[in-house]
Amino acid sequence: MNTILELREKRAKAWDAAKAFLESKRGGDGLLSPEDAATYEKMENDVIALGKEIERLERQAVIDLELSRATSTPITNTPSKQGEEKTGRASAEYTKAFWNAMRTRAGEGLDPNVKNALQIGTDSEGGYLVPDEYERTLVEALEEENIFRRIANVITTASGDRKIPVVATKGTASWVDEEGTIPESDDSFTQVSIGAYKLATLIKVSEELLNDSVFDLEAYISREFARRIGNKEEEAFFTGDGSGKPTGILATTGGAQVGVTTTAGAAAITMDEVLDLFYSLKAPYRNRAVFVMNDSTVKAIRKLKDGQGMYLWQPSVQAGTPDTILNRPVYTSAYMPAIAASAKTIVFGDFGYYWVADRQGRVFKRLNELYAVTGQVGFVATQRVDGKLILPEAIKVLQQHA
Repeated sequence: MNTILELREKRAKAWDAAKAFLESKRGGDGLLSPEDAATYEKMENDVIALGKEIERLERQAVIDLELSRATSTPITNTPSKQGEEKTGRASAEYTKAFWNAMRTRAGEGLDPNVKNALQIGTDSEGGYLVPDEYERTLVEALEEENIFRRIANVITTASGDRKIPVVATKGTASWVDEEGTIPESDDSFTQVSIGAYKLATLIKVSEELLNDSVFDLEAYISREFARRIGNKEEEAFFTGDGSGKPTGILATTGGAQVGVTTTAGAAAITMDEVLDLFYSLKAPYRNRAVFVMNDSTVKAIRKLKDGQGMYLWQPSVQAGTPDTILNRPVYTSAYMPAIAASAKTIVFGDFGYYWVADRQGRVFKRLNELYAVTGQVGFVATQRVDGKLILPEAIKVLQQHA
């Protein structure tokens, strides 16, 4: 943790030095010489590199914390009393049987007790619902890979579509004369339906690797599924069109509202336009709003200043706290468009109004015969998930000029 704090302080000092250099080297026309521009670019790249190193160390700290958790139950004052026994898919028996089944070919003969335990979560097509303990590990890994799950509202659904009631219009009060009739003014309601789209991936593992007792099958599959599913999820949550996948924030229909269209040009963003975007969002939503954009867009607006000569972008010096623009957190995603004509480059709003709905239970299957001739075993994971912006006015986007 001390290393992270030191790097954050170092990054803040490097950014201050870069800003000071930029101010001292600007000519009367406001431009830099080619040599000074190259020097500034190097200083800025150093700031970016320090930021990415901080992110890596923070991810390592999360993983170290998870791995350092106790693996056994400590002795209590009443050693004769056992803790509450887990049942169903959360039971130790089921978890052990599940991974034994994943490592064992069909027909090689499982212990009868294992067969009985597997009946708890067997499905009609041969797949097994992932044990409760492992499913939680997978979700935690998704949160590390996917920034959207950290800022959105994540819910779990059991079956069917989830109907979410939304207030479409609100009633108002009126001034009434003495003994006058009070006018009616009712609220109107609508519903937003969230379903479940199927997301799947397949991993092939050699039989030699599976049979190696040193190989940590659970950890490997967790990391790999998290990377694949997390990346595909985040892409859909931003750019999905609702056809076979979730409806993304940037979707033309069902996505966020356009708050500002740039006028400076297709490849430029000004300070005034960022301020216009900020205030295009209603004040109640701004209290919890965040900025999300591409790394290249962050780089472009780092040079923008407000009327007092202060830079919009401010680096964070506190561990676990994101950088800020106009005192609101800034997150970056590779799935946000870079600056280009008509591109929606900056999103600003309260992402708590974007709902991610996980269908309860992920399905995990082992494929024994399909890759037998190559000495491999396949593992298939499927997840059913949907995402939708429940209240479009809660998030605004900045769109580049055509």
